[in-house]
Amino acid sequence: MGKELLLEIGTEEIPAGFLPRALGHMERKITEELSRLHIRHGAVTAMATPRRIFLAVSDVAEHQEDRVEEKLGPAVRAAFDENGAPTKAALGFARGQGIDVSELNRVSTDKGEYLAARKHITGEPTSAILASFLPDFIKSIPFQKSMRWMDLELRFARPLHWILAIFGGEVIPFRIENIESGKASRGHRFMSPGEFGVASLEEYLRKTREHFVIVDPKEREQLIRDEAKKAAKELSGNILENETLLEEITFLIEYPSVVSGTFDREYLDLPREVLITSMMKHQKYFAVTDGNGNLLPHFITVNNTVARNPAVVAAGNEKVLRARLADARFFFEEDRKKPLEKGLEDLKHVVFHSLMGTSHEKVMRFRELASFIAGRVNPELAEVVDRVALLCKGDLETQMVYEFPELQGVMGREYALLQGEDPLVAEAIYEHYLPVQAGGALPATDAGSIVSIADKIDTITACFGVNLVPTGTADPYALRRQSLGIINIILNKGWRITLDEMVDRSLETMTSLLKRPAKDVRSDVLDFFKARFENQLISQGRAYDVVDAVLDIEATDFVDAMARIEAVEAFRSHPDYEPLVVAFKRVVNILKDFAGGTVDEGRFESDDERNLYLSYLEISEEAEKALESGSYGNALAAMARLRKPVDAFFESVLVMADDEVVRKNRLSLLSRLAELFFRVADFSKIVAEGEKRLR
Repeated sequence: MGKELLLEIGTEEIPAGFLPRALGHMERKITEELSRLHIRHGAVTAMATPRRIFLAVSDVAEHQEDRVEEKLGPAVRAAFDENGAPTKAALGFARGQGIDVSELNRVSTDKGEYLAARKHITGEPTSAILASFLPDFIKSIPFQKSMRWMDLELRFARPLHWILAIFGGEVIPFRIENIESGKASRGHRFMSPGEFGVASLEEYLRKTREHFVIVDPKEREQLIRDEAKKAAKELSGNILENETLLEEITFLIEYPSVVSGTFDREYLDLPREVLITSMMKHQKYFAVTDGNGNLLPHFITVNNTVARNPAVVAAGNEKVLRARLADARFFFEEDRKKPLEKGLEDLKHVVFHSLMGTSHEKVMRFRELASFIAGRVNPELAEVVDRVALLCKGDLETQMVYEFPELQGVMGREYALLQGEDPLVAEAIYEHYLPVQAGGALPATDAGSIVSIADKIDTITACFGVNLVPTGTADPYALRRQSLGIINIILNKGWRITLDEMVDRSLETMTSLLKRPAKDVRSDVLDFFKARFENQLISQGRAYDVVDAVLDIEATDFVDAMARIEAVEAFRSHPDYEPLVVAFKRVVNILKDFAGGTVDEGRFESDDERNLYLSYLEISEEAEKALESGSYGNALAAMARLRKPVDAFFESVLVMADDEVVRKNRLSLLSRLAELFFRVADFSKIVAEGEKRLR
């Protein structure tokens, strides 16, 4: 049995959003590093509260594993001369390894026989390795933002106050800046702030709980969920569940204590989203609903301390919420006095970006693009789409959205309905912001989808046009998310509109702001979308080689590309799939640098090349009809019948004949075959099973 490794990093309160990522990193990193260091271990557990990040590793070996390391040296043929004496290469290698030439071994490799030095390494004590390793491990924990404090060089999410580092009950001695490791933890900042010593995981979990700290976030989350539901039930209601809020609250507190509160029923007249945002987004309160999902005038709040008098705590929370709801009511009433068209006029004085003009100019640009898209996918919606495009940003200059930015679109829908707009227009105003996050809900209406696409394409194209291009680590304008939103909306709707035509139309609306040639912007935007589309498809489990093969042929018609990918993946099970892929690659290799030409039947010298040509003529006619209708599966099924004539051709015909006319005629025949297959995908990019085994 090994020993327990315990590590606790005590800090000032770390923002809740920083912790999940940090925990995931710690679990991965410690596993990787202990493996690299040849230290056997058991289960790894990472936990956290706002004031501490904790790591436990069970059954850690007391010593590194003993091991043999082998290092290759020069080839044997270069290591000894004709008399068998070691050369400078052999002598230098042995000297570098600290051994005599006679101690070198000979090993066989794919490239021949080489000299090798084998070293037997005795494992060091784990405690000594950990003392050296843990400081760098702590410093490697990633956070969205880090800070320095006092005159120290260390950067961390928040200032460090203590480090608990124990291996087998003994302190692992090390120092990070002004903090020395020890075996003491600390309790809840307010309810039990003192230190206490621990020697094991069991003791740590017991004593932290005794000092009002529940370290395990899963336990805290379940406790919050259960207690909040219980409190809501006492109010004859149900919790309006929100997993994002639940996770945030979980990482905001160390010891949850639930209290319920009430607000004036008159505020239920406010739009539902206003109430929910006021409670859940701003105050971190859970809303309460009745059995039909309607909001009740109650809320549930979770405190970080046990309330001595819950009524006093509830009154304080009610006072804060009452003030916020009163403000919301005032903003709502004032905003209703101003029509959304006035909001659009106000956008003439709002700069969207210093390089991209005002928000009003942006609306006018994507209004044109939305009209173009509507004409291509649903001309009957032209007037609705134009109205949505004009009004969809009108709520940005309202007091409600200024106070609650997350309600943009939501309030636009509400105000549109109140001023008598068509409900379809109002819903599309809200939907044009969707999806608001990766994997989020897509617009349901065609009008909302069209304006959403237009708005997002305008943003992406304009950013590329003024050189605000995402980098590997930075995407401040969320262009990756917006591009995926466009792709998924089009796939969801099944619209046959191509990206290149939309980008071209978008570029026509912004010629005056472009900082580089439009053709370069167009090329970069299309490549950007192709990369996003490819990444999404592969992350969804699509075969990488099939995705590559299809997107190399068609990457701007997303619906068509998906149909091709699905057809090729289904075709993999066909018995002729693998031989055809191999034959196609052979054809492509032979045709390298061949410009193409006409096929002259009179130049055929064998029945096999004549039979291949006749088979091609028959099958291509059938395949073309399938391709024209987008039936790629049927087209591939027809092409599969070319396998036997292709095999017979390659077995009996010398393509690269000495006679130039015959050679060109045969190459032209193969070129026809290649063109037919290229109508679906570039099969030369497909990795055959035999090639996979070689890899």
